[in-house]
Amino acid sequence: MVEKWIVCDPEILLGKPIIKGTRISVATIIQCVASGMTIDDILRGYPTLTKEGVLAALEFAAQQMAGEEMRIMEKA
Repeated sequence: MVEKWIVCDPEILLGKPIIKGTRISVATIIQCVASGMTIDDILRGYPTLTKEGVLAALEFAAQQMAGEEMRIMEKA
């Protein structure tokens, strides 16, 4: 699921992992959760996001913290 939703594009946010089709970084999603926001709160605050995108960002972050290597698509 992560590979479908998380991409890196050197032209967007210096290549940081973002939700595909947005300029919203995985880090932004993590910061929202850390501040106490629910998924519904995040979706209201970022209307271009989907629940699947938010969940993919959380999964991506969890896998990164676990040291699992992720293959992220980059813009060609």
